[in-house]
Amino acid sequence: MVSNRAVDFFAGCVSAGLLLLAAVSDPTPAKGKTAHPAALADMVRISGARFTMGRDDGPADERPAHRVTVGAFHIDRHEVTNAAFAIFLNAGLNAGRGPVDAEGRRLFDWDDGDAQIHKRGGRFAADPGLGDHPVVEASWHGARAYCRWRAKRLPSEAEWELAARGPEGRTYPWGDRPADASRARFAVGWGETLAVGSLPAGATPEGVMNMAGNVHEWVSSLYLPYPYVARDGREDRQATGARVTRGGAADTGVASLRTTWRGGDVSRNPRSGHHNIGFRCALSDAGSSGR
Repeated sequence: MVSNRAVDFFAGCVSAGLLLLAAVSDPTPAKGKTAHPAALADMVRISGARFTMGRDDGPADERPAHRVTVGAFHIDRHEVTNAAFAIFLNAGLNAGRGPVDAEGRRLFDWDDGDAQIHKRGGRFAADPGLGDHPVVEASWHGARAYCRWRAKRLPSEAEWELAARGPEGRTYPWGDRPADASRARFAVGWGETLAVGSLPAGATPEGVMNMAGNVHEWVSSLYLPYPYVARDGREDRQATGARVTRGGAADTGVASLRTTWRGGDVSRNPRSGHHNIGFRCALSDAGSSGR
């Protein structure tokens, strides 16, 4: 049922003309403005907070624990699906561009054996039975372009951690109870994902789903040492270098499910797609300054 809602929603957005917003760079509602209701559908509002990011007793790239202030924002309840991303790719075909951006960078590794979207009859479509699974093989550039197309953006690393961890400092998105198969998809094998919205016991208290396991998730930030400082260059969209992934995947271990884990041992070349990296989008809250 998640897949039908996702396809109907994204098809409705196309007919509503939201594609016209794709030309806007990292569109966010201006201060004091209200976001278009369609852009907020199936998103969860995260209240702004000053919270502790990272931890002192974890891997080196999670240290030191430090305080970060994040304004209110919305984040997608679910990871972007293969069906939704196929609609985006077909919009590119309609524009005569295909699955590359204006600079010739790949948005999606369509020729990779792990891709779950393929051309049929000249149009992109999710592979049978996988339309409601999280998209994989989208590059960081493709993830960013998709979110822009949806009049959204990728979440920053700090926003993602706040959504997953909460200001109370949860160990896992659902809280501090140990991870198990009822809450997260992990340690099961290469590409063995579940449909988005599966395992509701693993949702955050606010209702954000699958932030631990299933697929890693691209965020906007460069993979740089802590402390996180938004204005130190790590949020420069034009900078080169590895981008952070969060959340763990179906083929990684339990340690990757912690809300502080930064994906340091994951292949994160932003110009390529990867078999276990997906994403979700964010949107600054009306009245906040955004980024």
